[in-house]
Amino acid sequence: MGHFPQRLKALIVLLAMATMVACQGFSTKSNTQTQPPGALTAAPANVAFGNVQIGTSQSQSDTLTNTGGSSLTITQAAVTGTGYSTTGLTLPLTLAAGQSASFNVVFKPTSGGSAVGNLALTYSTSSTPLNIGLAATAVAGGTLTGSPTSMSFGSVQIGLTQSQTETLKNTGSQNLTVSKATFSGSGFSATGLTLPLTLVPNQSTTFAVVFAPTTAGAANSTLSLTESDSTTTFDVALSGTGVAPATLTATPASMTFTNVQTGQSQTQTETVKNTGGMNAKISLATVSPAAFSISGLTTPLTLAPGQSASFTVTFAPQSAGNSSGNVIVDSDAADPALSVGLTGSAVAPTPGTLSVSSVNVGNVLVGTSGTKTGTLSATGATVTVSSVSLSGANASEFSMSGLTFPVTVTTATPVTFTVKFTPTSSGAATATASFASTATNTPTAATVTGTGTATPATLTATPASMTFTNVQTGQSQTQTETVKNTGGTDAHISQATVAPAAFSISGLTTPLTLTPGQSASFSVTFAPLSAGNSSGSVMIDSDATNPALSVGLTGSAVSPSPGTLNVSAVNVGSVVVGLSGTQTGTLSATGASVSVSSVSLSGANPSEFSISGLTFPVTVTTSTPVTFTVKFTPTSSGASSATASFASTATNTPTAGALSGTGTPAPVHTVLLSWTGSTTSGITSYNVYRALYGTSSCGTYSNIGSTAGTVTQFTDSIVTDGKTYCYATTAVDASGESAYSNITQAVIPAP
Repeated sequence: MGHFPQRLKALIVLLAMATMVACQGFSTKSNTQTQPPGALTAAPANVAFGNVQIGTSQSQSDTLTNTGGSSLTITQAAVTGTGYSTTGLTLPLTLAAGQSASFNVVFKPTSGGSAVGNLALTYSTSSTPLNIGLAATAVAGGTLTGSPTSMSFGSVQIGLTQSQTETLKNTGSQNLTVSKATFSGSGFSATGLTLPLTLVPNQSTTFAVVFAPTTAGAANSTLSLTESDSTTTFDVALSGTGVAPATLTATPASMTFTNVQTGQSQTQTETVKNTGGMNAKISLATVSPAAFSISGLTTPLTLAPGQSASFTVTFAPQSAGNSSGNVIVDSDAADPALSVGLTGSAVAPTPGTLSVSSVNVGNVLVGTSGTKTGTLSATGATVTVSSVSLSGANASEFSMSGLTFPVTVTTATPVTFTVKFTPTSSGAATATASFASTATNTPTAATVTGTGTATPATLTATPASMTFTNVQTGQSQTQTETVKNTGGTDAHISQATVAPAAFSISGLTTPLTLTPGQSASFSVTFAPLSAGNSSGSVMIDSDATNPALSVGLTGSAVSPSPGTLNVSAVNVGSVVVGLSGTQTGTLSATGASVSVSSVSLSGANPSEFSISGLTFPVTVTTSTPVTFTVKFTPTSSGASSATASFASTATNTPTAGALSGTGTPAPVHTVLLSWTGSTTSGITSYNVYRALYGTSSCGTYSNIGSTAGTVTQFTDSIVTDGKTYCYATTAVDASGESAYSNITQAVIPAP
């Protein structure tokens, strides 16, 4: 093209540069282009969930894409329809042209049926939101039920197992899956349950729950079955008790029969006890050898835990010598063959000795008869008694009965007989009863005695009559009656009656025999129900010379007086335990005179108090109080109290008064000894000696302690109240012990 001038070349370059700039955005009519706006699409355009189980959630992914030519910004996402929501979508969200973003739509139904919804996405390049249709059907899920909901295994022996069957069923309309089974406590497990386990609607399955205790005591657990995708569990409560196995123990563990005479027998009692935790079934009990036998145990026998059974083991040797064997108790216990060792020593028979008791029939009225029982006993061996004879000055007045000869008297079982005495004159009578037997001391004699008396039984009553004065109606008053046999023979009281109904008796049990000089006391009570005078009697029927002894009774009853009784509180104060203290109390009346009939003690410590100084009935006037004495005898240290309740004619009967006192411990005495130390050098110690002072002098001394050579004091703290002691000291050095010092005495106060 030739060479251009230099200026023109520069212009061409500038134009080229201007054209280049225009390509980068300068508006020139010939180079302007319009880009399409951003457009939002969703894939899928609609989300369908199908069937979703109520109570669970399901999510599906959706992808948003900007299919336009320029960027767009999503500013809002509005979800309509129950149960729908979104996750993974953070707004505002800007998508460049061609850019995509994914998120999840979630459906979690709470009730059944068809569910329709919509997700409206508002974005910057369109006035119309992008709508994504949502559709799902909520259905009822599977429902896990079980039977039973609780299991009790009871008592199961440690080391054994017990199982029960559990049935699971899906009562819902959808499949369910059991994913996990857990036990909260030890000792329980399951067999026949393979997880995960899927049950279709109405399907059932069974498995076993096993209890295998390893320790004794109650065990509790819960079997929790968890469904997949669920936080709830189906629970089965489990309980059982582990118990120790049945164990039999024998008491005594062995038996020894010593020096049993051949032809005789000796018996001991054996007790078998179940000390375990389960029933023990005893099937058989055997004994060997033949010299031993058992009785009183019937098998089969079941012993519950803690229960015992006793039976008898007898050793009956037929020849002299030693025997050994055992009782074997067979059972299903932990020790199935319990053995009780038996040993016995048999000796040849030794001659028996007969003993006969003396019999004193006592006082018997001449012309009548009295009886008394005597006893035959044997030692060494059994004795056979063949006859008895009576001799002596008064043999004709005695007779024997109750024996049918020959009579066998064993060493274990005495035999009784009856002596009958029929005196023909007054005075003592004696005879000798001689028994012939196989004993070495045959015949064996015993003295029988009796006293004939001309004085028949006679009853006297003290007092001969009774008077009850001014007893308030509705209250009672009691007096004591004593009946005595002042005759020479026994008096047999058959009955005692009282009339009229206002009077009663107590403390006399009939029939009753009173020997000569013997007495019996009983109570007579007057308890009127209405005011006025009453009279009656106590009738005592007997075989005495006065067969119907009468004790006259009179009583006067008064209506309750308007008087009021006041009882002072009494505090005896401090009294040393084991001793007694007294204090005076006062009865006073206001309004009218009051008749006090009795007093009783109650409360915390009534046995430590007593009341004296009153003879009932006691009349308390408004002007003259009546005093009484309270005695307090504490049995232990500390405060003590009781309540004294006085029955009277007062309107406030019974009237209570507080009694109190304090028991204090007896003082503890000690003796402090001091002495002047020895002037001799080298003293290493001092010994202290004590003796008990007797009637007129000190007794034998004994060493009660020592001190170092520099210590000249000693305390004797072991002394007895009320005693006097003598004390002396000695000095000890390398060469030995000195003689006693001077003697001093200490008197310990009496308690």
